[in-house]
Amino acid sequence: MEIRRALPQDLRELLHCLKMRSKYAVLLVFVVGLVIIEKENNFISRVSDKLKQSPQALAEANGTEASPAPAENGSLASLRELDAAFSQLRSHLRNVTLQLAVDGDPGPRRHVLLMATTRTGSSFVGEFFNQQGSIFYLFEPLWHIERTVTFEPGGANAVGSALVYRDVLKQLFLCDLYILESFISPAPEGHLTPFMFRRGSSRSLCEEPVCTPSAKKVFEKYHCKNRRCGPLNITLAAEACRRKQHVALKTVRIRQLEFLQPLLEDPRLDVRIIQLVRDPRAVLASRMVAFSGKYETWKKWASEGEAPLREEEVQRLRGNCESIRLSAELGLRQPGWLRGRYMLVRYEDVAQAPLQKAEEMYRFAGLPLTPQVEEWIGKNTQAPRDSSGVYSTRKNSSEQFEKWRFSIPFKLAQVVQDACAPAMRLFGYKLAGSPAALANRSFSLLEEAQPSWVT
Repeated sequence: MEIRRALPQDLRELLHCLKMRSKYAVLLVFVVGLVIIEKENNFISRVSDKLKQSPQALAEANGTEASPAPAENGSLASLRELDAAFSQLRSHLRNVTLQLAVDGDPGPRRHVLLMATTRTGSSFVGEFFNQQGSIFYLFEPLWHIERTVTFEPGGANAVGSALVYRDVLKQLFLCDLYILESFISPAPEGHLTPFMFRRGSSRSLCEEPVCTPSAKKVFEKYHCKNRRCGPLNITLAAEACRRKQHVALKTVRIRQLEFLQPLLEDPRLDVRIIQLVRDPRAVLASRMVAFSGKYETWKKWASEGEAPLREEEVQRLRGNCESIRLSAELGLRQPGWLRGRYMLVRYEDVAQAPLQKAEEMYRFAGLPLTPQVEEWIGKNTQAPRDSSGVYSTRKNSSEQFEKWRFSIPFKLAQVVQDACAPAMRLFGYKLAGSPAALANRSFSLLEEAQPSWVT
């Protein structure tokens, strides 16, 4: 009877202790507790079975003469009470565990990688994850590595860069932000830096407590957009990353999907890869505006052929399209290490139905889509017509995604179609056979998205 009276108080103390800890600690304690209780219960059951045997059977087993047995065995009664108490406690623990799951437990920690190339709308799509409060989001952290470590395209150097990028991504997913200190220039002092690339594009780096009081006479090349913060404290940022439930990274510097296999096989990570693609004709038209200096040759050749279009320029375009295509084909083949972890998304589909595609991406990643994300999408996809800055993420998306058709010369579109035809066919982009077809709004250059693109 003492056990029965003591049990509710012990249970209340146990539950109070569990509520003071994080949900993961709670679930871990429950699992360990259930295992221990199950073992104890099995032991008690075995002892009870022994005690339930008749005195004669026990005597025969021990080779002794039986003695008269009492009407009720006191030890057996106590064990039965203890057995019932353990069963009750186990039931309570299971009920609380189920209740935690119902009450919004976010589930396992996810690691989302948005993999794209420049001018594919990755900044816009990245905001879908940046706006979710439980996600620690980083915008282009590999920019620092590209600026610090020089790799020539092709051959062993391309492999070397992919391996460096991969290893840095792994550490960032594990919230080891100190890995960036080796690449940030000038080097951080005391884990403080005002040179974290596009810090303002990562809400997690501009929230409390990462946003420290601003320091006078400290020049910040990259600062938060809506508030003044001091130099980025990498230690505080790493702690914030560990406190968040999930991690998401956006990068345009990873093209070889096969090099990411060790990340998906790392037992510490639960990676989901979203590969974002866009019509290569639209990508070229956008790059010629955003990176005007790098595309002078293209522009001069397009304007009545003032200068010949160098073959290496075309080969670079073809190589980019092929690397994107090969990664997508690998993902769509669904190798064992990638099955259920890869999703192919076209920017054009996102632009036409942003909320629907956001829901699909969140469902694929196993994350809850919050009202904050929905609100951001509503505000930033129905913007006024003059909100069309080159780097803006606020646009009328349903009108913007095909504007390139009326700005790119047909001869440039032909070059892209010749160089990128295999990739365009894979992603469902139709070829334009004439200038009229290119500029005809009623002629769609987009085929229906394939459901098999989510693997």
